Amino acid sequence: MANTYSQIYIQVVFTVSGRINLIKKNGKMNYINTLQGSSKVMDKNQ
Repeated sequence: MANTYSQIYIQVVFTVSGRINLIKKNGKMNYINTLQGSSKVMDKNQ
């Protein structure tokens, strides 16, 4: 099979016990909205 293309995405997520939340609950939505806005801008540029 010439010119065959495959792609694998591997995602690893881990946490440690006893961690502290550095993002306050009232600022979490603002942070999420900022990230979503950044990703939309990046999508338009591609």
